[in-house]
Amino acid sequence: MSSISTRINLRQLKSHVLSLKGQTGMVRGIFIPILENKLYEGEKALYLDMTGFEISKEKKGDRKDTHLVKQSFAKEVYDAMTEEQRKEVPILGNHVLWGFQEPAPNEFKVEAVPEDEGNDLPF
Repeated sequence: MSSISTRINLRQLKSHVLSLKGQTGMVRGIFIPILENKLYEGEKALYLDMTGFEISKEKKGDRKDTHLVKQSFAKEVYDAMTEEQRKEVPILGNHVLWGFQEPAPNEFKVEAVPEDEGNDLPF
């Protein structure tokens, strides 16, 4: 079993870091506009949809990263974007897939099941 760690640079989104007065003094935070960043606002949640793209072995070098992370968009938003806008979508971060090993060729063997043994599935 493997695990995934992810690091996201929120400053790659349209944002502004600011300090506001809180109950215990000044609080430093980040303001991320919803519409400008094309975030999805559900009834009880606010989502930043993302997709990981596998890094090829040639580009990876000595880095531990296994995937680059970019924002993903609803189909209608993506289709409305120009090719230039699609290329300008920034890399938000990376995934590292820990403990994963690519299978060696022919490592997996599939055994045929005789047809007369029946099925366990209800369909």
